[in-house]
Amino acid sequence: MKKILTGIIALMGTLPYADAQNTATLQAGSPKQVISKHIYGHFAEHLGRLIYGGLYVGDTSKIANTAGVRNDVVAALKKLQIPNLRWPGGCFADTYHWKDGIGPRAQRPKIVNVWWGGVTEDNSFGTHDFLNLCELLGTEPYVSGNVGSGQVQELADWVQYTNFPGESPMSKLRRENGRDKPWNVKYWGVGNEAWGCGGNMRPEYYADIYRKYATFMADWTNTGNMFRIASGANSNDYNWTEVLMKNVPKSLIEGIALHHYSVIDWNKKGPSTAFNEQQYFTTMQRALAMDTLIAKHAAIMDKYDPEKKIALVVDEWGGWYEVEPGSNPGFLYQQNTMRDAMLAGATLNIFHNHSDRVRMANIAQVVNVLQAVILTQGDKMLLTPTYHVMEMYKVHQDAKWLPLTIKTNDYKVGNETLPALSVSASKDSLGRTHISLTNIHATQAQDISIDLQGAQFKNVSGRILASAKLQDYNSFEQPNKIQPAAFKGATIKGNTLNVKMPPFSVVVLQLN
Repeated sequence: MKKILTGIIALMGTLPYADAQNTATLQAGSPKQVISKHIYGHFAEHLGRLIYGGLYVGDTSKIANTAGVRNDVVAALKKLQIPNLRWPGGCFADTYHWKDGIGPRAQRPKIVNVWWGGVTEDNSFGTHDFLNLCELLGTEPYVSGNVGSGQVQELADWVQYTNFPGESPMSKLRRENGRDKPWNVKYWGVGNEAWGCGGNMRPEYYADIYRKYATFMADWTNTGNMFRIASGANSNDYNWTEVLMKNVPKSLIEGIALHHYSVIDWNKKGPSTAFNEQQYFTTMQRALAMDTLIAKHAAIMDKYDPEKKIALVVDEWGGWYEVEPGSNPGFLYQQNTMRDAMLAGATLNIFHNHSDRVRMANIAQVVNVLQAVILTQGDKMLLTPTYHVMEMYKVHQDAKWLPLTIKTNDYKVGNETLPALSVSASKDSLGRTHISLTNIHATQAQDISIDLQGAQFKNVSGRILASAKLQDYNSFEQPNKIQPAAFKGATIKGNTLNVKMPPFSVVVLQLN
């Protein structure tokens, strides 16, 4: 890794730079708006090798585990400080009946996972396993309820089973299955993709269904802690958001979901590693569209909720490519390159800059599926470039957002252009200011000059994620090919911060 970075730094002296200087202004005064840590959530669906082999190997496995959960994966996710984990889906959630996954494992019914490969699901990983995993990780569970093929009573019982401390049929059943105290699950999804795999519903119909389910999801903790999330829009379906905001009383809803994947073409997604620059550009075009999507959905929400009490929850986002050659097409296993690092860095910056409304998000998905932060192969495990970006960016969790305006050069391919730089900033509880920058340009290094207003800084330090090629990735043969390194390309002079970034790189700076 050091050799690669040394080569990159040496090469920067000969790299083509953009003709104009990128400029920005940072308002570092007295921030109030918080970047919720829950923007850094993850997603674990019963899909491919995510649960079985990725998170869970069983307590008889030779792979080191705690109650069947891989110790190496737990350690990596704890370092990432993931704030919440969504489960059991996804499309799988609306065919999942939670009582199939409790009680003695030998007595649990086997089902067919009709959505992902038609494989047999033996339900050996269920409610207790997931919620105990969340306790092990120190993360909040986000449970996605079955609305598509389930019943209101089924979801109401699940809430009671997980949350009620007193005497009731469901708390009695929980105790019989070995758990005395409730888990107190706060976050609940009321169905998933109701416009598609969750039932192909019209928004007006789903709004009524949502009202019914949300009514019977009692807050068994009596703390007002219940956070109900409606199945929201598919990308730019603004009418869906309009109908929900208009027809669902505020007393019944705390969040509305949004799903958006950076897909080149749903019919021809392109390879995960052997992509060309045009395919990379199109992926980034789809990723940066997140900014417009959030702005337009938020504007609709503002009409009905000007106080911004209802959160926009982007609980599925990430890159989606063709599966790796030779793998099951229903398992959605793909590699993770520097392209995915660019996608993650730019997307998280967008979330930060919309943190007044976006207060929760979940990358899809955590292990071995789509834009995963971890890949496993037997007893081996590696961290992807996306993992490293999220680890570098975790300094923004629950920090106060700092307004930053930027004038950036273009990244042009053919007749189309994108902004070369993506930036966001925050101030943490210790008074440290962090600036995250992503240069998505495939060939040009970028200089940026940032005017620091409202504070005096004496020094700057930072880390960088970079590599020799956009198509580079960490493999089980070279698991540490891409990893963060110290960044020396930033200097402060007076109130001006100057940064020199190589092409397709992510930098996080700390100003003191």
